[in-house]
Amino acid sequence: MTAEDDAFAALGVLSDPVRRKLYRHVAASPDDVGRDAAAEAVGVSRSLAAFHLDKLVAAGLLAVSFRRLSERAGPGAGRPAKMYRRADGEHAVSLPPRSYGTAGRLLAEVVEQAGLDRELQAAARAAGAADPQASGSDLVEVLRTRGYLPFWDGETLRLANCPFHALADEFRALICGMNLALVEGMAPEGWSAAVDPCPGGCCVSLRSKNNSH
Repeated sequence: MTAEDDAFAALGVLSDPVRRKLYRHVAASPDDVGRDAAAEAVGVSRSLAAFHLDKLVAAGLLAVSFRRLSERAGPGAGRPAKMYRRADGEHAVSLPPRSYGTAGRLLAEVVEQAGLDRELQAAARAAGAADPQASGSDLVEVLRTRGYLPFWDGETLRLANCPFHALADEFRALICGMNLALVEGMAPEGWSAAVDPCPGGCCVSLRSKNNSH
């Protein structure tokens, strides 16, 4: 089976609406999610949630860990609970096949070698400010639609996913600087953005000056 076949199979699993809801819930959660919590979140039975969650695991979309949910230990403590989290891999399908990733890497390499970081950041900030959805909209929802998977960590808005993950792995300083400028451009007045990496997620976090959420 080719990589394209794998991607088709993985994304085909999401054709079921319950699985889509479960995947979105688990992917957006900053912590591992158990079967009971997932079932309650999407309004299905625990057994149905378990069935669909395991299908998502088999497709490589979710990963699994086991841990006890209570502090009890030893005999009578019960079996560790099965917990789910978003898998690290990426899946994308283009028909016919395209190679935007290759173009992105080549462009990033040229920008980095030419020392055009500031020019890239200026363009990113302008693009964020010109985003039609960002103007007058709820920032959390805008970030969610852009794939950042935002969540509140106290008074800090963290981003559980980096939409530029593959490029950031290879050109971290360049892409993180671009990403910070893009988010700054999208953020309305009263918000501040900074490089403050979320483990396993995005390098940028935000804070609201009025701290109301």
